[in-house]
Amino acid sequence: MTWDFSDPFTLPVTPLLGDIDHFNHTNNAVYIQWCERVGWAHSEALGLRLADYQRLDRAMVIRRSEYDYLLPTVLQDELTLATWLLDSDGKLTMRRGFQIQRNRDGATVLRGRWDLVCVELRTGRPRRMPPEFCEGYLPAIVAPGTAA
Repeated sequence: MTWDFSDPFTLPVTPLLGDIDHFNHTNNAVYIQWCERVGWAHSEALGLRLADYQRLDRAMVIRRSEYDYLLPTVLQDELTLATWLLDSDGKLTMRRGFQIQRNRDGATVLRGRWDLVCVELRTGRPRRMPPEFCEGYLPAIVAPGTAA
């Protein structure tokens, strides 16, 4: 696989019957769910789980999302989801990138990006990232110029 950045966090996925739309392709909404799945799995691998968010009364939430659907996928295509943390101001915001590749030919079928902001769960208002977020997330940010 040729990834946009080095050392992605990856998960395998295969479109199932319920993922397929009327055009016999994977429904676009399913890709968004997959991005959420790999994003959470990456966060958990970095040591930050939903229980930590709740305990700290903080969460990284999507302020903006963008997806480029490049190629269709079909029932039983074996795919690999990849994600990276791309940048952060170290205080309030962070950016996460996504890439989905089809295993049989290595084609990139989707690229995506989330702009995230740290909020206080109780109020929904933007708040500074707690030290646990900085310790878990910031070391995982892909350094500029580390394209694979």
